[in-house]
Amino acid sequence: MKILVCNVGSTSLKFKLYAMPECRLLAQSKVERVGSVDDAVFQFKNFRNSHEINREKVNIPDYRTGINTFLEYLTDTENGVISSIGEIDRVGYKATLSKNHFGVHELTDEVMDGMREWLVLAKLHNTAYLETISAMREVLPRVLFVGTFESGFHQNIPLERRLYGVPYEWYEKYGVQRLGYHGASHAYIADKLNEDCSTGYRAISCHLGGSSSVCAIQDGKSVDTSFGMSLQSGLIHANRVGDMDCDLYEFLAHEGLSDDEIRDGFQKRGGLLGISGISNDLRYIEKAAEKGNSRARLAIDVFISGIVHYIGAFYVDLGGLDYLVFTGGIGEKSDMVRREVCRKLSVLGVALDEQKNRMCRGSMDLSGSTSSVKICVIPTDEELGIAKRTYEYTT
Repeated sequence: MKILVCNVGSTSLKFKLYAMPECRLLAQSKVERVGSVDDAVFQFKNFRNSHEINREKVNIPDYRTGINTFLEYLTDTENGVISSIGEIDRVGYKATLSKNHFGVHELTDEVMDGMREWLVLAKLHNTAYLETISAMREVLPRVLFVGTFESGFHQNIPLERRLYGVPYEWYEKYGVQRLGYHGASHAYIADKLNEDCSTGYRAISCHLGGSSSVCAIQDGKSVDTSFGMSLQSGLIHANRVGDMDCDLYEFLAHEGLSDDEIRDGFQKRGGLLGISGISNDLRYIEKAAEKGNSRARLAIDVFISGIVHYIGAFYVDLGGLDYLVFTGGIGEKSDMVRREVCRKLSVLGVALDEQKNRMCRGSMDLSGSTSSVKICVIPTDEELGIAKRTYEYTT
């Protein structure tokens, strides 16, 4: 069976085609700057013959054009991977959320309506998915479309850790609760740990990147997460504010800020960018901090403090810790963040091997000789996890 996995961003498209159940990657593609006229970037790789295509200054005005461009290269007679789009059996999406639909679901009209109903909680993400799903359905009308919803992995979290202190009927009537996200990434980490562990285990997965979250995992299941009901929660993110006092919105409005100014500050000018005043990219913030920029150093300290805060709470939830896992762009590449987080966790028996940490490239055990916790870097592969769940899905 051939499974096409689609991962959609606000201005990007990522595709991977797998042969299942052998989990063999056949092709992958990436489109950046969707919405650009003559300024988009298109990349395609055929893993059967290692042929690669890298094009810049491409005209990709919308998602539909990006999808069609990818499918043209996928079926190209000279360097394509399949002879026709008819060979695609299923399409799997890293969908965000849909009202009353968690886990893995066929993307029926009912499920799509649920995505629209909860659009307010993930406007950028769900808008992009709704548009791309509709566009791809037109091209592949007979293919089964499956959504692996980001909140699904967190449905095992005990109710006392999911509920807010709001009127209980809000939970019953509107579904107000902590939902959690980055489910595809944390689920992939759980899958990898399940492969390595013959007995029960307690793990904390730190997905750190443009959007960041921490997840407590016990025996392969999520039991707590830093994200709340919306993506505007938990740790500070590249641009988003993270956890915040709910009355701050009203306070800022009273101070004279408009709704657009407040939302812009929370969603686009907050997080690492807002505190540092330099960039939403931690690499540039680290360089500025090394040169003595105090606000850059402060942004890093706030980020690390939040990570440590959640790890400490989840350590208690789990009753101890066997694995501390770093993943995501920052988690996999920033030896400084890993070092500072582990240094603050020494009270929990966490001891990092400094040399291994500096040398780390890819998957690696970074535990020091005295560490009572196994410290790992595991590069996440959300698309492979989605391909597995799309293949396993039964109608």
